Amino acid sequence: MAKTGDSPSPLMVWRFSSLGDVAMTYPALKTLTETYPDLRVQMVSRPHVAPIFKDLKNVEFIPADLDGTYRGTKGLFRLFKDLKRHRPAAVADLHDVLRTKALRPLFRASGIPVEVIDKGRKEKRRLVRRPLAEARPLKSTHQRYADVFARLGYPVDLSKFKPEKPPLDPSVELFLAPFRGATLVGIAPLAKHPGKQYPLGGTKEVIRRLLEADPSIVVFLFGAPGEEKLLDTINPDPERVFNLAGLFPFDRELQVMSRLDLMLAGDSANGHLAANYGVPVVTVWGITHPYAGFAPIGQTPDRWILPDTKKFPGLPCSVYGNKMCRGYEKIWDDILPEHIADKVLEQLEAVKNAGEDRSPSDQGD
Repeated sequence: MAKTGDSPSPLMVWRFSSLGDVAMTYPALKTLTETYPDLRVQMVSRPHVAPIFKDLKNVEFIPADLDGTYRGTKGLFRLFKDLKRHRPAAVADLHDVLRTKALRPLFRASGIPVEVIDKGRKEKRRLVRRPLAEARPLKSTHQRYADVFARLGYPVDLSKFKPEKPPLDPSVELFLAPFRGATLVGIAPLAKHPGKQYPLGGTKEVIRRLLEADPSIVVFLFGAPGEEKLLDTINPDPERVFNLAGLFPFDRELQVMSRLDLMLAGDSANGHLAANYGVPVVTVWGITHPYAGFAPIGQTPDRWILPDTKKFPGLPCSVYGNKMCRGYEKIWDDILPEHIADKVLEQLEAVKNAGEDRSPSDQGD
């Protein structure tokens, strides 16, 4: 085991993609730096994810342009040389892909210890090959990240993770000001793969039911720049539903997200981003399943919406949702919009009764 706790040199962390997996590093990194306040951390990832780590103390973000400067074999060696110049005491590889497999021996040959994530690939393959009734939840990805830090001499207790809201930019304060007293519900309806995305028509009906059930609800739609027109098609009431796709730079979008009363998302990045700020997250699952370890942090099973496993006994039939399972094309028909709307309203009431205050006026200063 590489023990670096007595060294003033930083710990370097690699996680290059995807956005959801990068977002899931946040709880472990925050807990790590709070547990070891003298430790400096260098987070290496793609440039566009930098805002996720903006407010973490003792975390230096190092952008790696893997599609430009560091593309290809020559780019890989250039990346090694540039990262080595940062003089890390040790490296935590939280990705374990071809690129990091190539980087690891170069760092080790330079005398820099490297520990790598155990993704539990065999366990996950077994999960999709057995009936869910016989399955048990696998270790969370958050914990798998923490385990890497522990092997480097920095044990991390994720039960001590304390979400915090970032300070608001004046433009975000101005945007949120008219919504004081409203119940802010974020909805992130889009996903990379069809098996992870609830139908947009159903999402529009969910929104309609929420607005009808509670006049205090205002809905913010979250999506990537370029998805504005698609999200506009599910807006039943432009006076109470606001499309935020492309409206703010990423760092300010995260600030808005941190002030939500609740986020509704699929098995995708926005659920993790919201959960990092302590926002209650209701997740809708299709062919994937939270047992694989990708549930947003701090979200209990009563916030999961799942298909009926009696009708679809092979769930989860995909770990990552990147291919639709044969015979499961109609899996979304099993989850009705009224079921989702009722769950959102139930969780909003539970948060209210628990005395949790996530109003826009709380600026987290």
